[in-house]
Amino acid sequence: MDPEIQQKIEETVVEILKSSNMEETTGYKVRKMASDRLGLDLSQADRKRFVRQVVEAYLADQQSNPQPEPNEENDATKQADEEPEEEEEEEEQRKGKRGGGAKEYDDGGDLIICELSEKRRVTIQDFRGKTLVSIREYYRKDGKVLPTSKGISLTAEQWSSFKKNVPAIEKAIGKMESRSN
Repeated sequence: MDPEIQQKIEETVVEILKSSNMEETTGYKVRKMASDRLGLDLSQADRKRFVRQVVEAYLADQQSNPQPEPNEENDATKQADEEPEEEEEEEEQRKGKRGGGAKEYDDGGDLIICELSEKRRVTIQDFRGKTLVSIREYYRKDGKVLPTSKGISLTAEQWSSFKKNVPAIEKAIGKMESRSN
């Protein structure tokens, strides 16, 4: 990527982050806003990766140089404090299920957690300010992998409920399999 374009992208992303509510901002939103401001397609893999690096560097800088109001933590500091732990957790999950390497995002900016099969994925997305876990079927069109309507998106609360019931599901599967053998 051209160093001049990199500098413009970095300046724009940092400007967006400085004026953003860090409680509500996602990497996808920042990339989309920067794309709109610059008139550049930032969904290309190398540009997407670069924007992600700028965001992570900004958050790391905020964490190491916090500037809270007297007796009050600002939103950027809170976000920076929370971000590395979440990233480490996602990194561990991804390494265990995807075999290592950098985090992977789809064309819509959703974090791909794992691929269940060639046509099924588990992703995390931000939709209208809510975090959703989506288990969905995908198809290819014009070189892009796109979601179908076949699937389900769970809120964090629904995911938590599902996760608590996984042992009961596994037990039921075991019983069903032992009956059929």
